[in-house]
Amino acid sequence: ASISGDTGVIHVVEKEEDLSWVLTDGPHPPYMILLDGNLFNRRVMQQLKGTSRVSGLAVAATKPSPPQGFSPGLNCPNDGFGVYSKDYGPQFAHCNQTVWNPVGSGLSYEDFDFPIFLLEDANETQVIKQCYQDHNVPRDGAGPEYPLCAMQLFSHMHAVTNTVTCMRRSSLQSTFSINPEIVCDPLLDYNVWSTLQPINSSGKIEPEKEVILVATRIDSHSFFWNIAPGAESAVSSFVTHLAAAEALHKASDVQLLQRNIMFTFFQGETFDYIGSSRMVYDMEKDKFPLGLDNIHSFVELNQVALRNDSVLWMHTDPVSRKNESVEGQVRNLLDILSNSSMGANVTLQEAGFSQPLPPSSFQRFLRARHIPGVVLTDHRTAFQNRYYQSMYDTPENIRMQYPEGLSPEETLEYVTDTAQSLAEVATVVARALYRLAGGANTTSAIQADPKTVSRMLYGFLIKMNNSWFQSIIKPDLKGILGDVPQHYVAVSSPVNTTYLVQYVLANLTGTVVNFTKEECLNPEKTPSSEQEMYEYAWVQGSLDPNSTSRVPYCVRSTVHLSKALSPAFELRQWGSTEYSTWTESRWKEIRARIFLVASKELEIITLVVGIAILVLSLLATYFINAKADILFSIPRDPGAVAY
Repeated sequence: ASISGDTGVIHVVEKEEDLSWVLTDGPHPPYMILLDGNLFNRRVMQQLKGTSRVSGLAVAATKPSPPQGFSPGLNCPNDGFGVYSKDYGPQFAHCNQTVWNPVGSGLSYEDFDFPIFLLEDANETQVIKQCYQDHNVPRDGAGPEYPLCAMQLFSHMHAVTNTVTCMRRSSLQSTFSINPEIVCDPLLDYNVWSTLQPINSSGKIEPEKEVILVATRIDSHSFFWNIAPGAESAVSSFVTHLAAAEALHKASDVQLLQRNIMFTFFQGETFDYIGSSRMVYDMEKDKFPLGLDNIHSFVELNQVALRNDSVLWMHTDPVSRKNESVEGQVRNLLDILSNSSMGANVTLQEAGFSQPLPPSSFQRFLRARHIPGVVLTDHRTAFQNRYYQSMYDTPENIRMQYPEGLSPEETLEYVTDTAQSLAEVATVVARALYRLAGGANTTSAIQADPKTVSRMLYGFLIKMNNSWFQSIIKPDLKGILGDVPQHYVAVSSPVNTTYLVQYVLANLTGTVVNFTKEECLNPEKTPSSEQEMYEYAWVQGSLDPNSTSRVPYCVRSTVHLSKALSPAFELRQWGSTEYSTWTESRWKEIRARIFLVASKELEIITLVVGIAILVLSLLATYFINAKADILFSIPRDPGAVAY
């Protein structure tokens, strides 16, 4: 948008035929379009992109979601930043074998030279439509008469061209200016990670120690800023991951297992694997407690909520499996997963040896080293999710349904079919991890809790500001609990999702310790704290049943944060093709207004009359000033006598 905002006459487009008025027939360009959400697609947007007759766009959100699906993401997500390239599995590069997101239009990656706003509030949409109907509706094919209803959109972005340009300008400003004007910021946040058995987070574990790495992403994205529900693309997987971590921690002999397990939640994966590429980079540079050589195997939970006939697909990398050693370990991993599903309402099947890995964090680790691993999904080839990286990837997309009339507290505790289904997946994963880590006891007692899954789904998808989330966070973080959850990575960190995953994981896997507030906030002063092995958090606790005060307590856990900033910005390689280089522009305000505009003729007449009045005023002032001694002289007193 321009620095002073973009203005145009409003025209409502509810069917494609209405576009002809905007593009050719309408006599009052430029137009500000109120577009029906069902028409927000690549075909329509390409028509609008190539004309100067459009000054902006306001999209009315569609309810229910478009039945044909809608994904503004790429049909080959994160293309070029995974493991497949001309040097590694070229037959799989650029989704040659499998198009993972066939409904992907790529709209999010197009450059539009006019502002595009989303209208989620139906009342706002109705106000604009009413103004249009009162003033702008064409009469018998002829243009409407003035005054016309217009809209102005303000969303001027300071950054220009690309990351290389904006980062160079910001760097120059920071170097030579006392008050630098930063124009863009790199996307960044924190990864959340935890281990089954505590390790020294500031040291390095022994080279012979083996660790099973379990991973998932916690961020999502849509065309519109700060609207990223990510129900299937992110939440279903990380909620399942959290439930599996809780189930494993409840097993009696986890501290005796021969292999440790690391639960990892990556941020920024939507934007070319920011979190996972940073962790691999830190491992290679010895800036992380683990090294790549410590990783025994890799298990990743991808999209898992939309299973057909309860089937969960196991994807592996066909290129690394050509190595006999890797093949044997992968085969063992697949067998353990399959055996762990016996008796459960989950059927595990192999996607096929010739099938490449779907877009996944595991690919970034494979770029560095041949690690045996598996990615679990609800799809064999193309995504089941028809709303990938879109504002329609909502609870309804993963079939979350609640009975009518439930209070917020009852809704929080209600176990939906989706929650039950994801708990079953979490149970299978937890049992498989136990076996993979060397557990010898029966796994029947390892069971994910559907009630916990229900609470997490409600909190991460429907209402963050609920009683459970309130009870498990620090008192100074209660401001992060907004009503509408969204999972965009952003540039200010940590974001709400990161904080909440951190404290949910600590709550599910940690231990309540009998520390005072002072001891909990300053564990280094307590000899028995083992602060290099554990993290401590003084959390709000739940409300006392007999009062309005809370009962706080201290939680000890192995949950840590690690930086999720692309190595490209550490290395100042802003044009890197090896690492993500996504940035977000800065801006001053985002707002809109509607008003009536007069005809050009009336505006010209008003201007001419105004100029004429100004000229007459100047002439009158000049003559009055010139004759001031006459006009304003003081008359003589008639009684005065002169001698």
